[in-house]
Amino acid sequence: MTTPTEYQTIEHGGHPAFVLVPWDDWRRIKPLLDAEKARDNGIPQDVVEAHVLRGESVVKAWREHLGLTQTELADRMGVSQAAVVKYERSDARLRASTVKKIAVALGLTDEQLDV
Repeated sequence: MTTPTEYQTIEHGGHPAFVLVPWDDWRRIKPLLDAEKARDNGIPQDVVEAHVLRGESVVKAWREHLGLTQTELADRMGVSQAAVVKYERSDARLRASTVKKIAVALGLTDEQLDV
């Protein structure tokens, strides 16, 4: 049986201002928040630089930007880590269905992976 996590809310002026969460929870939800922020803002500069200047695949650039390991992405996609290695090759030719699956796992749109 798991114990529910208790979060501490800090109020300012009678309204919630901050929430303190355990570190493990933060590490789990931060990539989701980053993905949401990225979705709202297009493609971050560091993703573009990794892809254009360093020749990394867009998949790898996004994964690293979101702070995920290959294993974490594989788990989200329901594939092996070896499959993610193949998807991240700079010369990989991914099917549209695979791009969609990666986008969903990263919390992105298909267009954000089509650079």
